Amino acid sequence: MAVADLSQLVKAYDVRGVVPDQWDETLAELFGAAFVQVTGASAIVTGHDMRPTSPALSRAFARGAAARGVDVTEIGLCSTDQLYYASGALDLPGAMFTASHNPAQYNGIKMCRAGAAPVGQDTGLAEIRALVERWSETGGPEPAAATGTITERDTLRDYAAHLRSLVDLTSIRPLKVVVDAGNGMGGHTVPTVFAGLPLDTVPMYFELDGTFPNHEANPLDPANIVDLQKRVREEGADLGIAFDGDADRCFVVDEHGDPVSPSAVTALVASRELARHGGKGTVIHNLITSWSVPEVVEENGGTPVRTRVGHSFIKAEMARTGAIFGGEHSAHYYFKDFWNADTGMLAALHVLAALGGQDVQG
Repeated sequence: MAVADLSQLVKAYDVRGVVPDQWDETLAELFGAAFVQVTGASAIVTGHDMRPTSPALSRAFARGAAARGVDVTEIGLCSTDQLYYASGALDLPGAMFTASHNPAQYNGIKMCRAGAAPVGQDTGLAEIRALVERWSETGGPEPAAATGTITERDTLRDYAAHLRSLVDLTSIRPLKVVVDAGNGMGGHTVPTVFAGLPLDTVPMYFELDGTFPNHEANPLDPANIVDLQKRVREEGADLGIAFDGDADRCFVVDEHGDPVSPSAVTALVASRELARHGGKGTVIHNLITSWSVPEVVEENGGTPVRTRVGHSFIKAEMARTGAIFGGEHSAHYYFKDFWNADTGMLAALHVLAALGGQDVQG
């Protein structure tokens, strides 16, 4: 076996590259073995997005983990925050196969320890890389005395129920909302999370298609929300929501189709989370969020703390300070009640609750 060159594949927070040019199922199997060795896990949970290469890569990772004697729970098709939910609720290390908003030929792995704690360069990823490089040269690790099991489990309804337990949308006024899933995992999660709520949902591009036939699933690029903006205006909707490919980020446009800054969403959700926690608590924000964020946090009785860009830094600071919420200008939103992990869906529910709780203006 040729020694794998992981210099372009292993990033600061995840594994991401072109399949099969930069990595394939053989490497995925080694990553599975290395992941369980570094985390010391006896059981893990895995999930994957809708990219054509995701199921096979995810199963290869599971085989590599099981060969080391570890039991694997596969939750199958899911959003990244649904994988974090499973890691938190089951208290297991997790691996999510996705390349988020990257083009179709890419795929990757986002890994976490039990309770959705991040795995980055300084928290295990460098060790995982070193093991994979070594094993790619030597032919792989020694097999364990006994092989672990691989079983399937559906967590979508439990994930939806957990999110809805954190935001009360039952008594809001009816809202018309256009949702652009970008052919990504929002098309899988939104119908279950929104089911039965007073929402008239207009779906756009809900068909799961990892070739992204309509537009890239990156709502931070203005070109990718043009369709959503147009549809919101045509429908006379109250707002529009766009999710990225793995649906861990959400982007909002108002009733005029104008983009709402992620800093404004951060400030809105921060005020609501502070209200939920009795007007006290720390809120994390990164270096490039608007100055309005710390101002709103202080006005609502909270303590703003600024940190570096990047989810590993945000999550570490959330844990260190006991923060109740954190927001980044990249539209990642982190919640204490979600194991300090990021979930675009929970942020979207907060926005809907805030808008639906307002009186209709004449």
